[in-house]
Amino acid sequence: MPVLPGAEPYRHEGGEVGILLCHGFTGSPQSLRPWAQHHAAHGLTVSLPLLPGHGTRWEDLQVTGWQDWYAQVDRELRLLGDRCSRVFVGGLSMGGALALRLAAEEGERIAGVVLVNPANRVHGLSAYALPVARHLVRTTKGIASDIAKGGPAELGYDRVPLHTAHSLRVFLRRLDGRLPQVTQPLLLLRSVQDHVVPAADSARVLSRVSSTDVTEIVLEQSYHVATLDHDADRIFEESLAFIGRLAPSVGKEGTAAVG
Repeated sequence: MPVLPGAEPYRHEGGEVGILLCHGFTGSPQSLRPWAQHHAAHGLTVSLPLLPGHGTRWEDLQVTGWQDWYAQVDRELRLLGDRCSRVFVGGLSMGGALALRLAAEEGERIAGVVLVNPANRVHGLSAYALPVARHLVRTTKGIASDIAKGGPAELGYDRVPLHTAHSLRVFLRRLDGRLPQVTQPLLLLRSVQDHVVPAADSARVLSRVSSTDVTEIVLEQSYHVATLDHDADRIFEESLAFIGRLAPSVGKEGTAAVG
């Protein structure tokens, strides 16, 4: 299936500091492209992949699982590691969970982690029914476009395949046990009002990681897809400042800003 217009992956060859950005479940790179382009404009090398099964039609997502998504971001991380001296990872929602798994697995190869409304579990009574319900019902309603700001919507599926939601639940449960292995500096930005991922997920992440350099920022004006919402510029600026603090060459002429 052809990729939906706007859902294409984004890559930019910049300087020696790189960032891998991971989009959310049923979403696409479209939700993070302004963030990626902002960092590219400040000299970073940026990778924003399209996760398998995403950006086309929900039927394609149905035949994928968390191992496919993680394998994709793992490949992208290794490519960035070959190109850059310092690499950061970040993500929205499930993308934040993928970034955390990379951080737990890769240790010092990752310089820092940026999370926006990270997912920690699949919520609601339906989550407990998924192992059985996925064999009886194919899909449920979509979760895309939880945005307070009027204007362009998030490019995501209007249906969620239950088989794939079950795989996401398995992934998040496994990740929770690995969170103490996350030791990198961490920036977490969360929305006060989020109709997809509750604040309890961010609190759980912060309580479980072993990072000692931790910053939490509360976004007052945005919903779940905060990277396309009123607080988007703040996310971009705070994450760039976080990266710049840990990799001081960012944005300086002749270093990270070349290319």
